[in-house]
Amino acid sequence: MHVEETLLFILAAVAVIIAMRWIAERTGLPAAALLTIAGITYAVLPGPNVELEPELIMTYVIPPLLYSAALDSSLLDIRRHLRTVISLSVLLVLATALLIGFGISWWVGGATLAAGIALGAAVAPPDPVAALAVGRRAGLPGKLITLIQGEGLLNDATALTILTVAIAAADGDGFSFPSATAKFFIMAVGGVIAGIVVAYAVRALRPVRKDPLSSNAISLATPLAAYVLAESVHVSGVLAVVIAGLIIGHDSSRHSIAASRLQTTAVWRLVDFLLEGLVFLLIGQQLPAVVDELSNYSTTTIATAVGVTVGVTLLLRPLWLILTQLLPRSLHLRLGGETLVEADSPEAAERNRDLEKALNGREVTALSWAGTRGVISLAAIFTLPDSVPNRGLLHFCAFVVVLVTLLGQGLTFAPLVRWLGLRANKTDEARERNEARAAAVEAAIDRLDDIKAEKHDHVEDVAIDHMRRQLEVRLERYRRRLDLLDKADSDQVPLSPQYEAALMVRRMTIEAQREELLRWRDAGNLNDEGLRILERELDHEERLLPDRS
Repeated sequence: MHVEETLLFILAAVAVIIAMRWIAERTGLPAAALLTIAGITYAVLPGPNVELEPELIMTYVIPPLLYSAALDSSLLDIRRHLRTVISLSVLLVLATALLIGFGISWWVGGATLAAGIALGAAVAPPDPVAALAVGRRAGLPGKLITLIQGEGLLNDATALTILTVAIAAADGDGFSFPSATAKFFIMAVGGVIAGIVVAYAVRALRPVRKDPLSSNAISLATPLAAYVLAESVHVSGVLAVVIAGLIIGHDSSRHSIAASRLQTTAVWRLVDFLLEGLVFLLIGQQLPAVVDELSNYSTTTIATAVGVTVGVTLLLRPLWLILTQLLPRSLHLRLGGETLVEADSPEAAERNRDLEKALNGREVTALSWAGTRGVISLAAIFTLPDSVPNRGLLHFCAFVVVLVTLLGQGLTFAPLVRWLGLRANKTDEARERNEARAAAVEAAIDRLDDIKAEKHDHVEDVAIDHMRRQLEVRLERYRRRLDLLDKADSDQVPLSPQYEAALMVRRMTIEAQREELLRWRDAGNLNDEGLRILERELDHEERLLPDRS
């Protein structure tokens, strides 16, 4: 492509991404599926297609997406559900890769075990983007959101490590389980260490990160630095990115300032929006190239390979989830239970009984259907060297799995969640947040008492008393809100007429201030720089109000 053609293509891609998001917001359909369909539609039309470059995707696209997801995840929640996350992101991925590997080597003529395991590793990790987007919109419970998030963060590292081992075996003398296992653990442990090193290096840059622009530049460079560091010493770059993101996200409140956090969050939302849209468009555009590689294979061979790959991918996940519920808790493999806390009180003992509960049937069904595959499966399988036998057939099998799960499961996940009646308890979530707000205000009032006890003048007394009155009004509002939540009979947050009226009044007054500032600017009494400063203050105030649109 010439420069002008490339620019036009980029602009067209951005336009399609925006249009598909607009349609998704109004129809409830997942944007990932709509973008994939748009990519396929473009691919069958006359004109040039963009081929997926696996090295570019693995180096410049996957690390930022994983890092952003890790920043948005909860390290504590993942640790609490660690054995469930490990079961799905490590053991299930390994089982999927091995079963597809043996199936392909047994049923497809000329295919080797190493090539089959490479295919299995590529299609094993679900891409949580589509499932999470739909699940959050449908109000999926927080525990299932955490499991999907944790699985999606770690399964890519497992799969790509297995893939690396399998490709090395395919280029060498064959597949050796002892050497493959040793290499897997070395790459995994090395990836964790690399991620920790990068996370603490970023923490050491705290003085520089006080400037929001510098903080954003560091944040954007961090996933690439973690990936390059790990890959340069031949360990898991993807795992290094995830570990760095989890640690940095967990410590963000302590090691960055408010302005940097606000700007960084906005920047990463834009990066996610564009990169996710681009990769799903790319998935659809690979259709002609993948189909062209099938000319040397019989229909029976293609059907057999696709049947084995899709069958294992779709059936093993629900079977795994069901079987793990039947295991005793002492084996530490049953899904659903969290890490127990020390039972030093009746409340802790009651919590332990809740933690031991396995996933119920509805939760297992929802998790089974949250196995959509994405661009990492295609990028991974396209890294196979030309020397691997049946390379074109393996490409097609991976592409079919991505389409079946992304379109089939992606388009039906929201109706399934609604049919199952799985919804987060909004009242409990609101109660937890308001209890935390009240505790934070009480801590602020206690700090005011400490300040007042120190030596100070009358001016400080006035400031302290004024701040105390503001905090006490806020605390009283939170306590009234908690009383209303405690009396709620449903799992939906009750609305308070007084609270809703107060929100309406605050929005109207903010809008009046904004209109007056514009009149001042238009009359020449306020320059544009001053307008932007004052408007930003109003924007932050409005952003604090809950969304009622």
